[in-house]
Amino acid sequence: MTPSTSARLHSTVDALRAALADSPDLLTSTLGATIDEATAEAARADGVPAEFLDFCRVLDGASCGPSVQLFGLAEARAHQFYCTPIVDSPLDLSPAKLYCVGLVLETPVYLDRATGAVLGIPLEHREWPDAERFDQLASGVPEFFLERLAAPGYRQLALVDEESVEYDGWLTLLGRAGITAA
Repeated sequence: MTPSTSARLHSTVDALRAALADSPDLLTSTLGATIDEATAEAARADGVPAEFLDFCRVLDGASCGPSVQLFGLAEARAHQFYCTPIVDSPLDLSPAKLYCVGLVLETPVYLDRATGAVLGIPLEHREWPDAERFDQLASGVPEFFLERLAAPGYRQLALVDEESVEYDGWLTLLGRAGITAA
């Protein structure tokens, strides 16, 4: 993670934590705590990618409402079955190549172990095992959070339509944190 991305991530998470602390009405949005060095080192020894652990040192997961989750360390470990190859799926699923870091609209989001990029399934494939390819969603986990979740683009990613905007707790939290227009 570059120093500028790290600074942006810390300031964004701080703003979201402050807004969430003042927002007891936003029950569907949660922010994880952080992981310590001992936890990170033990997880690294177990094969968890360093890029994901670096993110978890700042934010150990975020639930952006019912349709988008960026896992914390414990939850990610419990969801690695999404990396297991599926018979007749054209996707190159492999725990050696991928690490599941979240869900968007009930489809897994992966960290590419070789490049650090965050990958997802194209929207036109509602049954994710039938997708023919992965699309790069961001260059890394911090960028995915900053550019796709803690950004106006969250609406498109989560398929929040015009009628639902006022009811989406994550969009409300982003507005209260000063990240998007309220």
